[in-house]
Amino acid sequence: MVLGVIFLLVTILSVVSVFRQIKYKNVLALGFSAIAALAFGFFSIMTITCELLPNISICGV
Repeated sequence: MVLGVIFLLVTILSVVSVFRQIKYKNVLALGFSAIAALAFGFFSIMTITCELLPNISICGV
């Protein structure tokens, strides 16, 4: 559960970075921030979901 919360914090920081890079018009940093937000967002949601609901089929159990 702690790992999911850490991933969620990184996701929030990445989303903040996306908005900052839109303001600065920095395309390369915007791309990396968006990819990081999507990747860490997916892993945080899946980690928290599998911790709370371990019997669903997507958790690999």
